[in-house]
Amino acid sequence: MTARFILGSASPARLGLLTAAGLTPEVIVSGVDEDGVTADDVASLTAELARLKAVDVAARIEGPAYVLGCDSLLELDGKPCGKPHDAEEATARWRAMRGRSGVLHTGHCLIDTSSGRRLLEVASTAVHFAKISDEEITAYVATGEPLYVAGAFTIDGYASPFVERIEGDHGNVVGVSLPLLRRMFAEFGVSLPSLWAQRPPA
Repeated sequence: MTARFILGSASPARLGLLTAAGLTPEVIVSGVDEDGVTADDVASLTAELARLKAVDVAARIEGPAYVLGCDSLLELDGKPCGKPHDAEEATARWRAMRGRSGVLHTGHCLIDTSSGRRLLEVASTAVHFAKISDEEITAYVATGEPLYVAGAFTIDGYASPFVERIEGDHGNVVGVSLPLLRRMFAEFGVSLPSLWAQRPPA
């Protein structure tokens, strides 16, 4: 019987990545108010948000489980860029990003509720944006996609043609660094394949 694995995130992209990797986490969305959380830098902020989410979910469940909390932010000019509040902000964000580079940070907090052990890590990926036109920005914002994602862009959706290249883990930009997650589970003595819903054919 596989161990209980819980994802403390509402992100369909994160769930999709984990599912594609053979994992079938339960989804329990945290009740953390992100607006009041602060940290010294963007990477530390994603770590703190991930920690708060994981702790919140772990406190609400019974029995042994592994709880994963994640949070992603794009760092541009040393400032955090989360989900834009409206189309106007998304448009302004893209005008600032185009032709430039940012760093996508994702905080990962994994809790083993049976032992109380907690691991906290951040993965960072450099993202290089194309110098797109005002017309392309307007068309992209009109899709509505940038309003629901950190940094106002995706690497696996409408915005993928606008990302020239990345340096680092592709999955981290989507929302979860699977190599990092494997290492975190290994620190708990858990082999990631042991959590696969179905083993692939030999």
